[in-house]
Order: sequence, then structure tokens, then C-alpha cells
Amino acid sequence: MIVGVPRESFPGERRVALVPASLSPLKKAGLEVVIEAGAGVPAGFSDTEYTDKGGEIVASRSEVFARADVLTQVRAFGANTETGSADLDSYRKGQIVIATCDPLAALEADRQAAAAGVALLSLEMMPRITRAQSMDVLSSQATIAGYKAVLLAASALPRMFPMLMTAAGTVSPAHVFVVGAGVAGLQAIATAKRLGAVVSAYDVRPAVKEQVQSLGGKFIEFELEAAAAEDAGGYAKALGEDFYRRQREMMLEVVAANEVVITTAAVPGKKAPILVTREMVERMHPGSLIVDLAAERGGNCELTKPGETVEHGGVSILGPLNLASTVPHHASQMFSKNVATFLLHLTKDGAVALDSADEITAGTLITRDGEVVHPGVAEHLGAGTKA
Repeated sequence: MIVGVPRESFPGERRVALVPASLSPLKKAGLEVVIEAGAGVPAGFSDTEYTDKGGEIVASRSEVFARADVLTQVRAFGANTETGSADLDSYRKGQIVIATCDPLAALEADRQAAAAGVALLSLEMMPRITRAQSMDVLSSQATIAGYKAVLLAASALPRMFPMLMTAAGTVSPAHVFVVGAGVAGLQAIATAKRLGAVVSAYDVRPAVKEQVQSLGGKFIEFELEAAAAEDAGGYAKALGEDFYRRQREMMLEVVAANEVVITTAAVPGKKAPILVTREMVERMHPGSLIVDLAAERGGNCELTKPGETVEHGGVSILGPLNLASTVPHHASQMFSKNVATFLLHLTKDGAVALDSADEITAGTLITRDGEVVHPGVAEHLGAGTKA
């Protein structure tokens, strides 16, 4: 059975779905891997490195699509609205596609995948269960984003992060407030702390308090009830507007007291909740900044513009997109490990088999045999949707 790795076509995407180190375990499982020439180069992996690990380099994208039984991509067309539709005619009935594809938001792409007859497995929908942790691309890529968000803040802030005692006087440390203590938030806390900042964090889940404190951060507690902050799959879920209103009221003074605010709250398939209002921004000291990691979903800050830096009253609001791709080497290593582990989980007797009774397969399988089969996605489209 052949696994294909095409070069990513999303503008600015530098990651690759499989790196050379992942090929050996796949070959041991009976899978062959073909890679489009140059697919790994933007992430720092040469064609020679792939062939040294037993991969086969092919000259064109079309050849990868034609030969592969299983296609692995960082972004399939649902997560690549600009150029991904060009791949639709290259898919064939029965082909398996493993990628991020934004299935809860890209509903038309789901229909098109079903119409193409492919079995589409969405990596974003990986169940949050213990045995699937090593396959969770959202977590691995969020680690990169949380780290890079702090570096962006440290570069843009007109002051240093650490406290310094020098002959020229004492430099006070920067104060960083992280909203959301998921994977990205925890990595942001750890990175900001390593750089010497005074770090505090807030999350609607009181259970993460110990994790924040273990990294040297101060956990901010508000008297808010948020027992249902996660869905059954372990992903964040939207809470009521009354909750967010009361949360914003309590956050006002905390935001104003910090020079850097990093927001990380995103709900799969939905617009990100507004957590930082214009009023909060206007209460921040000039020279302060916000890094909004939810910019791709509209942003947690009322003033965020995705892909841009906004200046308001002397405060900078950064809305970075696809941060993981700015650290493509290690982001690809982590993504590839997730994908390879997932492939090995699906492989039986040298072939990738889709067992709908398996919780991991059922949780990620979006389309199969011309139908949208994922219950959550089908609910968005209308139960029983058929291409």
C-alpha cells in the first residue's frame, strides 16, 4: 500500500506531512511512501534524506495523487480554501486522505470530498482520549504556537521581559497575562517565565490551576461557574453570552495591569469568543501589546484583524496566522509523528483499514463511500447528507 506526501499548496505553508524519520516505522509496517520532489525542503528536509530512509521521490504532484492509496497532507482543501480546490479532480474514489480539513466550518468542502468518493479523516477531530494523545496534531501544533507567541511579544514589546539589576539601575520585569491554559497557553506561560517575565493566567477550568502554578505562573481565579467548558470529546465548547459578559467585567482590571496579554481561546468550527474588549485595550498602558492566537477564528480581542497588527491608543494587537508554519522544521517533526502514529494505528497486515467500530477512526472519519458519516459534521449539514 502506498502513502503519498505532496508538497503543501497553501500560501506560506512550509510544513510537510511526513518527515524522513517517520518513514522507517511505516516501511516496517508494510507501507511504501512516495514524496513529491521538494516537499520537505521548506521545512529543512532534502529529497536525499527521504530516499535514505526508503522513500521514493516522484517528479510531480499529479503522480503522487495517482499512485497513492493514502494521501497525507498538512492542509487538505477544507483547510486550504485558496488553492486546495485544485486537488479535487485529482482525488479518486476509495482513496484515503489524512489531513487537517476544518470539517465543522468548511461544510461545502465536506460535500465535495464525499462527492469525490474519498475517505476523509480529519486530524482536528482526533478524540481527546489517552491512547490518541500521540496522534493529536492540534496539541502538537499548539505547542509551537504558544512558544512563538511569546517570542513575537518579546520582539515587539518596547521593554525587556526579565528583571535586571545593572549599574545603570534596576529594570523591572514585564508582566504577561495568558488567557486560556490549554496546550498553547501552558507553553506560552513556560516560555514567558523562562524569559524572566512575571506570568499570570486564567482559564474557565479551575482544574488547570496546578498546571499553571507548576510552570511558575499565578492562576487568576474569578467567581464564575463553567462546569461545561469542554464537550464529551475533550474540546472547548462555546459558553453562554452571559458568562462571557461577566468574565469580561472581571478581566478588565487584570488586563489593564499587564504589559502583554496572550489569548488562546478557540472553539472548533465556531467564531472565537470575544474576551478582550475595546474598553480593556484602552485601559492598557501605551506600549503594551496583545497577541491573539485565536485570530484565525476571528480573534479573542474585539480589535483583532487576522493577519495584521493593529495599533489602538498606543497598544498593539497582533493577529498572527499559521504560527506553527513559522517554525516548520520542528512543527513538521511533531506533525509527522502524529500522522505516522495514526497511520500505524490504522494499519493491519500491511494495509490501512478503516474500522468504524474503533473510537479513534470513528472520531476522525468525515466522509466515506459518498456520504458524510461523522455525526457532528452530518448534524451541521443535515442528517443523512449524501453527495
